[in-house]
Amino acid sequence: MRKIDKIIIHCTATPEGRKVTVADVDAWHRQRGFAKIGYHYLIGLNGEVWQGRKLDEIGAHTTGQNANSIGICYVGGLAADGKTAKDTRTAAQKEALKNLIVACKKSYPTATIHAHYEFANKACPCFDVKKWCKETGLQ
Repeated sequence: MRKIDKIIIHCTATPEGRKVTVADVDAWHRQRGFAKIGYHYLIGLNGEVWQGRKLDEIGAHTTGQNANSIGICYVGGLAADGKTAKDTRTAAQKEALKNLIVACKKSYPTATIHAHYEFANKACPCFDVKKWCKETGLQ
């Protein structure tokens, strides 16, 4: 079993309201040369949680952090213009994200929660993860 010390939150960088499936993200990642989807979980607009990579597999979501992390991605992250970073999480996505993090923390209690932007020059996941974690009691 991998030693997990981080949970890293991402977005698909797609316009708000655009439906994206785990199969879509898997195809995008394969086009980029990945063996399969890089995230361990994907959260759809309606809060549905899809399994990507298995937790015992190293992800492909954050350069330099994949060996010891879980990658969680929500669908969205851009305004309707498709360019402007925006927290587009639906209420269902917020609830699913919180519940998923709680479940991950049960298995990996010392894992810390991070935004992708902490490790890359990106806006992803397009919301203040630390602030949200404090507001929801996750940290």
